[in-house]
Order: sequence, then C-alpha cells, then structure tokens
Amino acid sequence: MGTILSFGAAHFGIAGADVLTELDSREIYAPLDLKVGFCRMVVAEPVDLASQDNPARWSQIRVATKYPQITRRHFASRGVQAECIKLHGAIEIAPSLGLCRRIVDLVSTGETLRANGLVEVEQISVITSRLAINRTAMKTRPVEMTAWIDRFREAVDDAYS
Repeated sequence: MGTILSFGAAHFGIAGADVLTELDSREIYAPLDLKVGFCRMVVAEPVDLASQDNPARWSQIRVATKYPQITRRHFASRGVQAECIKLHGAIEIAPSLGLCRRIVDLVSTGETLRANGLVEVEQISVITSRLAINRTAMKTRPVEMTAWIDRFREAVDDAYS
C-alpha cells in the first residue's frame, strides 16, 4: 500500500507503521493511528546466545530482516553498525541456516520466535495500522481528504471510548 500511495495510484489507504516507516516517503501523510493490528518490532536471537549476550555492548552486528532501513537507523542511533540481510518471509529461520545470529522482525505473541528457539532481546517499536494519505491528494482535494480523515477519526474514537 505504501508504494501505491507514494506514486499516487491511490488517494488514501491503510498501512502498518512498519511499512510506512521503512518506505519513508515524503509523499505519504499518516495522520491517524487506527489502533488496530498491534505488534512489536523486535531484535531476537537464539536462546543460548541471549543467556550470555549483552545488547548494550554491541558495536557491530549482522541481522536478517525485512526492514533494513528501520534496522540500520535503530542501531545507528545506538552507535552500532548493522549489516542487514534483507529477507522476505520466514525471517526467524535465518539463525538456524547460519545466515546471521540475530533478526529484526514483527512479533505479536512471540510464539513463532519460541518455536524457532529465539528470544526477544530488544524492542525497537510498537506497530499499529495507520490511515495513510497521498500528499498530492491532500493538497488537491483537501475537503474530501479531510472528510475521510474525520470519518476514520470518529470511528476510532467511537471504538475506544
């Protein structure tokens, strides 16, 4: 959805904050958290490594992720150089394949991590779905787009009041 919005093929849509943050497009305005689709973006590693590891001491790491931009920014903010292996799909199998020792991925319950012998060692962010609007549409159709934002805001407010 992010790419579709960014290139103007849609005026508005719903996308996860992970997708919008990774895309980092100036063409997308995300004015409203819809408060659905809650999950976390985390750093995870094998249980046996976590028992002796200290993330505060990392200076350089290799991680598998679908989100290399978010991952690099997160680690750079801590002074850690991150080499990212971009994967789609079953990120959690990367350590067992010997590609890397750590992953950055989305988790909800953590069940998939546990099933693959991994444990969460650091949370990067909380992710929810957002209403996302193409900025050109917002400029050329402000009345319509504002009306849609207001309708979504009312629905979210009604659901959580």
